[in-house]
Amino acid sequence: MAGVDALTIYGEAGHVGVSRFTVEAGVITTDTLDEQQLRRWVDGRDPATDERRGRDLTSPAADLILDGTINAPKSYSIAAMINPDLADEFEALQDRLRDGIIKTWQSELNARRGAGGSIRESLHRIEVVELQHRRSRALDPHVHRHLWLNVKVLGEDGKWSNVDSRVAMKMQTVINAEGELAARTDPQWVGALARHGLRLNADGEIAELAHAVRPLSRRSTQIEANRAVLLAAWRSDHPGLEPSPDELHRIDRLAWAKARPNKPGDINEETWERLITDELVAIDDRISRERDEIPVRSRSLDELDLGMLAAQAVVEADARAASYGGRFSLFDIRAGVTRAVAASGVVAPRGDLQGLIDGAIDRALEQTVDLLDSETERPAHIKGYMASATAVAKVELAARFDALSRAGVRINDDEIVDAASTVLSDGIELEERQVEAVAAIAGTDCLVSVTGPAGAGKTTMLRLAKAALTHRGRRMIVVAPTKKAASVAGREIGASASSLHALLGDHGFRWGRDAAGAEVWTRLTVGEIDPVTGITYSGPRRYPFAAGDRIVVDEAGMVDLHTANALATVAAESGAGIAMVGDHLQARPVGHSGAMAMMTRRATAVVELTAVHRFVDPDYAALTLRMREPASKEAALDVVRELAYRGQVHRVSDHVQARDVMVESYFRWASGHGRVALVTSTNEEANAINGAIQQRRVERGELVLARIAVGQGEQRLLEGDVVQTRRNDRATGVENRAVWVVRRITSAGLELVSVNDSVDVRVVNREYAADHIHLAYASTVHGIQGETADASIVGPGVDASGLYVGMTRGRAHNEAIAIARTDTAAMEQIAQSMMRGIPEVSIDDSVRAARSELGRAARPAEHAVGEEVRQLNHWMRTTRQTLLSLDSQVAAKEAGGHGRAGGDSSDDDLVQVRRSLRARYESAARRHEDLLRRYLETERSVAARAQADDAAAPIAAPEARTSSLLGR
Repeated sequence: MAGVDALTIYGEAGHVGVSRFTVEAGVITTDTLDEQQLRRWVDGRDPATDERRGRDLTSPAADLILDGTINAPKSYSIAAMINPDLADEFEALQDRLRDGIIKTWQSELNARRGAGGSIRESLHRIEVVELQHRRSRALDPHVHRHLWLNVKVLGEDGKWSNVDSRVAMKMQTVINAEGELAARTDPQWVGALARHGLRLNADGEIAELAHAVRPLSRRSTQIEANRAVLLAAWRSDHPGLEPSPDELHRIDRLAWAKARPNKPGDINEETWERLITDELVAIDDRISRERDEIPVRSRSLDELDLGMLAAQAVVEADARAASYGGRFSLFDIRAGVTRAVAASGVVAPRGDLQGLIDGAIDRALEQTVDLLDSETERPAHIKGYMASATAVAKVELAARFDALSRAGVRINDDEIVDAASTVLSDGIELEERQVEAVAAIAGTDCLVSVTGPAGAGKTTMLRLAKAALTHRGRRMIVVAPTKKAASVAGREIGASASSLHALLGDHGFRWGRDAAGAEVWTRLTVGEIDPVTGITYSGPRRYPFAAGDRIVVDEAGMVDLHTANALATVAAESGAGIAMVGDHLQARPVGHSGAMAMMTRRATAVVELTAVHRFVDPDYAALTLRMREPASKEAALDVVRELAYRGQVHRVSDHVQARDVMVESYFRWASGHGRVALVTSTNEEANAINGAIQQRRVERGELVLARIAVGQGEQRLLEGDVVQTRRNDRATGVENRAVWVVRRITSAGLELVSVNDSVDVRVVNREYAADHIHLAYASTVHGIQGETADASIVGPGVDASGLYVGMTRGRAHNEAIAIARTDTAAMEQIAQSMMRGIPEVSIDDSVRAARSELGRAARPAEHAVGEEVRQLNHWMRTTRQTLLSLDSQVAAKEAGGHGRAGGDSSDDDLVQVRRSLRARYESAARRHEDLLRRYLETERSVAARAQADDAAAPIAAPEARTSSLLGR
């Protein structure tokens, strides 16, 4: 009931009830539920009669509702604040979008029936509650709506059951795209904006109001910081308790009023609107002035290039598919096309756009590889497609690594001992696996793979490998996916180091984006003019290689397919060997992963490091190895239970409380001069935490507002802030993703001090800061990869690699946050995050993964029955062979034991196994007979319908046949 209770926090819904929308066969009706009726409805009962709908949901972690949010750019809410006409038009736009969404849900979602939910049941009726809000909980203008889809749905068969939540969640990308389409192409809304002299920019914001969004967001950040302080004080006064919804309501308003003139104690609607309007006028006194009407600008549908829309859709779907081995679904393609149409500049009614969208989807499918081409009937949410370019990259890289896979000779132990005497400090000894890795890297195998968990001592091993190669007169150059990682590795190892892209650039490779946004790699030939610099390319100068040299790729798990293809080309041409060193189970590349795993399959020297040296607690070091890749869900739960026992699992009720915990953790560790890593699932969440920490530091007097610089996204940067640079800059020596403290802000620029080395000082100008520096108290997993801190707090919603990386950053303490109603549900959630799918390295891997996903999906009754028949056929054939084998074993034992007094107990066990398996076989045979009968009846029925259609076809009017075809 936490969701129902939370309604009171907004103060806009609970007093007169909420609207319920019922959709039956595409027809919408509406009524109002009071608080008691709403509670019944959420609990899966009829709100009027209290009658139970279907079976009870007994699991405390079971979903009762699915929440879909209708959001829009913030400038739309500002427009609604300053103009009553636009406020009405914006509400009407959201009404139209809501109706479209809930009709789509009713027609395209499904329930599940049968054993294991294998049968897909179409929906006759769904019910949705709408919650309308005009502001965020920080009390900024934010007009938005929540659509609560009840999981209890009525199937076409007249039975209540649960919606297939897996399909609903995967369809959300389509719903979000439809929201973007409506916001940017709806003629009524765009026309209303034009009447008031407003138009949309390329980002979908209202061009004349977009500049006010960031100042309001900055105020929102201050309110979040105020709220964190008030909550901390409340919890200090009420140890072990959590504030009620009413108390949270009061805290929200106190946080909003704090530091405002007159500090109103209670915020009524009129006061709130007046104060927000005053703030907008203070930002820009022209913001609410009347503007002259302007014409609506729109491209015609005939102008749009279907091929370009399709290409843009495939690029977007491909980018979203990085965590699925490059696989995406028809939903993903549909969402990509819808977004491409939204950004095309066309303004037209939604119905007029459908033909365009359908045509672009067909064209997009032509640019993919169908991983399930033999499946004529499959649900739209199954990820069974792959971009042709990604499939080609996988095939090409495999072929290049195959060609490079040549076995060599590893160096002997004496050479390693000699090298160790010159490199290692007294008392440092290598473990057996580290020695193996040194021998392989310094040897002559062309492809070497060294994998290992976080803190496994890879740096020490590489230092020794470099010494051994130098002793043999061979060169070792260290590269990494980022300049930051390369510099750290080069400094610690004492070798030449470079970003991988810099090395490839030296060898003539160039990369960019085509018109559709796809990454494109090209290569200059010697004597060709570089189109970027205008200089004639004369071949590699900084990183030439000779046969026998070793290219060591550190953090190799973050190398994407395209980059690996270029590197393999360089190795083949130069005769240099490649050693990939890293962990494919840590942070993935920005592009498609699998390069390291693909090479490992083909490497003739493969070493896996297993010891962990980073952590203060050796027991926790051992636990991280189990956390890295649990063998099963139960194994993952065992790890989480141990984490919970150790106090390293923190359960919270919502995202706001999770943010509060992370902010409090920063100050708890910072007060003891420790460094804490705060790991979030999204950049948006990191930005919110960063802003809250900064504002709270200002209020505590740790930061002052005497000198201010502007960072990325107009972030406020102050002296003493922790920041991250986001672009390599050769002139100043700063690196992408390096973390710094702002020591001084001057008219010339910002003086930065490395958080890892107090003597490492760099100066960047204000222009660089505005484009490439942001706050870095918290960051996503890519921002924290390679860092080590005293403690690490991992926020909710991270994936397996994010959880593992986050939980291995802290030397002394690591903690995971979960949003759940119970401790059991929290542990279940973290265990689920810990689980990894089977790596999809090759196309065959992706085909198997797609078939596995299809096997778990609900199918129409005839397909589900047929599939179960096939599965039973296979099981029965296998089991029959097993039974025959058991019969032979039992007969042999009986013959061998004939005439002996007494018997072997193992004989009885064997007989019992045979008896149990035969009983299961007989039960399966009965099930098989029943299913086969149903399957054949269905097939005969389908054949009869087809025969009847064929017989009727000759006497149907030609016009009727045409109409029927058009209506499908």
